[in-house]
Amino acid sequence: MDREKITLHGVPETMLFTLYARALDSRSPAPVLGDTEAARMVPRIDYDFERAGMGRLTAAGIALRARQLDDWTRRFLLTHREATVLHLACGLDSRAHRITRLPTVRWIDVDLPEVLAIREHLLPHPAGDYRTLAASVTDEGWLEHVPADRPTVAVFEGLSMYLREEDGKRLLQRIVHRFPGGQLLFDCCNSLALRVAPLVPSLRRAGSRFQWAIDDPREPEGWAPGLRCLDALPTAALPGVERLPWPGRLSAWLTARVPGVRDMGRLLRYEFGG
Repeated sequence: MDREKITLHGVPETMLFTLYARALDSRSPAPVLGDTEAARMVPRIDYDFERAGMGRLTAAGIALRARQLDDWTRRFLLTHREATVLHLACGLDSRAHRITRLPTVRWIDVDLPEVLAIREHLLPHPAGDYRTLAASVTDEGWLEHVPADRPTVAVFEGLSMYLREEDGKRLLQRIVHRFPGGQLLFDCCNSLALRVAPLVPSLRRAGSRFQWAIDDPREPEGWAPGLRCLDALPTAALPGVERLPWPGRLSAWLTARVPGVRDMGRLLRYEFGG
């Protein structure tokens, strides 16, 4: 089998780390996410996945994070039969394949042109109203190519912490101002994680770094009219953490009881508009 040679550096390379995590989880006896597309893609890629420094415990935690974002997206689509899903910095994530949806749902995967070119080779287009949009999410003009005719849920994973604070704040504002209503679903880190991240070997190897922390989930509510925080879940206390292997359950139990450390990673859900 011919393998796809991938040479990426910086933040785009980290999409391979999370892909590998989902593949490891899929191969485990009791997968958390069960991302079979990830497991299928990894053997097709010519890349040294050892650079990810990924153990099964970390992989299960990443799969748990993805599962929660999937669940929130499904919940939104249950109450909005005609909606747009805006999947930002999609990378090689098969979220569009994992989430079953009505034909009336429009799904748009957004990422850099070079990332979408790789995605085209490795992932088939899912069924339904599906399209891709080649752009950096920090560019000003790309949202004008997204129809603003229906409620929109914007989901982005492993993105916010790599943005500059002003770019992250502007991204949230532009989405809220563009659409009549919807939700924002994403993960974030706090200031402690920002200080610890330079010690993470995989990030150093990729040449990427964290730049933006959200310590108070209520703070973004003041950035745009009508933006409301619905959930702020520490990753150590996500639903399903009890399914992790016992070292993972112990680590989560300890982490959840240490101030600051508990909130190093969080999943946030905001609502806006009508």
